[in-house]
Amino acid sequence: MTTLYFVRHAEPDYSNHDDMTRELSAKGLTDRVLVAEYLADKNIHAVLSSPFKRAVDTVRYFADSTGLDVITVNDFRERRVDSGWISDFDDFCKRQWSDFDYKLSDGETLREVQQRNIAALNNVLNVYSGKNIVIGTHGTALSTIINHYDSSFGYERFCEIKMLMPWVVRMEFEGQRFVSLHSVDLFSLLRIYNGGMM
Repeated sequence: MTTLYFVRHAEPDYSNHDDMTRELSAKGLTDRVLVAEYLADKNIHAVLSSPFKRAVDTVRYFADSTGLDVITVNDFRERRVDSGWISDFDDFCKRQWSDFDYKLSDGETLREVQQRNIAALNNVLNVYSGKNIVIGTHGTALSTIINHYDSSFGYERFCEIKMLMPWVVRMEFEGQRFVSLHSVDLFSLLRIYNGGMM
């Protein structure tokens, strides 16, 4: 059994409009500790990540605590929206989820994002067969992966997780065969650990 822990990054600093260098906010830097605490007893063998700073920094805290390196995988990067900043992002997202081949002039379709993320996932399954692997990722990139295995995951469910940062999705595989998917709400776990109090 190969277990992949996809970790959607913690809250970023939205004042930085550059996708590659956008860092975590002060809250994001605090919340990434939840990721490390959740992963601490999972016998992780390797930590991979999108090359984008917010994704790397979310999983680096855990990696550093266990002596693992963060290995960046370019194809796990987030969808390219356009060369400029999109003001009506919600409308853009809704249009993309209704048409997987829709994109702006300098962006990517969700189909393109899905294809390269699934290709990267399949490579991980080949290289790390039988291991427990962490993968730092992004909301849309991860959502297209989930959609590949569960076509009912669309715009409505994307909206449900849009502000959930960080977020962990555990996926299990037998060889290349998908077995199961489990969503982990780290903030709910925190409430349970604290007896119902945040």
